[in-house]
Amino acid sequence: MSKALFAQRREGRVIAMQYLFSYSLNKPASVADDLTLFFEHQEKPRDNYAFGEELIQGTLSHIEEIDGHIRSLAHNWEFERIARIDLAILRLAICEMLFRKDIPPVVSINEAIDLSKEYSNADAKRFINGILDRLKDQLGRDARKVSS
Repeated sequence: MSKALFAQRREGRVIAMQYLFSYSLNKPASVADDLTLFFEHQEKPRDNYAFGEELIQGTLSHIEEIDGHIRSLAHNWEFERIARIDLAILRLAICEMLFRKDIPPVVSINEAIDLSKEYSNADAKRFINGILDRLKDQLGRDARKVSS
């Protein structure tokens, strides 16, 4: 993957995480209208964030299933107590791991850990890694490869 594509995907994940964080605090009446407003306040045109928008749409369209995975994998942790930023990161990574066969699961896990290091507290990376690692073991595919 080229450096430019890697940087664009990282930027897309950051945007998706930010939107999912805001969504978790205040669910909008209309996601479409909310996304329009959200992207109007970004540094670059909406097209630059196409990957991030795909992740947002994918996550929101599967949010109940994704949250079910979080509930079952977050051992000894109440779902409602998960920090909203960590929840956004987890939702994003789990969406990638379950529904984006073009992204190796270890890439999704590494990206989630990087996001947690930058945007959450020091303990978040262990919590996030633990949940995503348990999910990786349940996927039934090579975690280091894309799948068809």
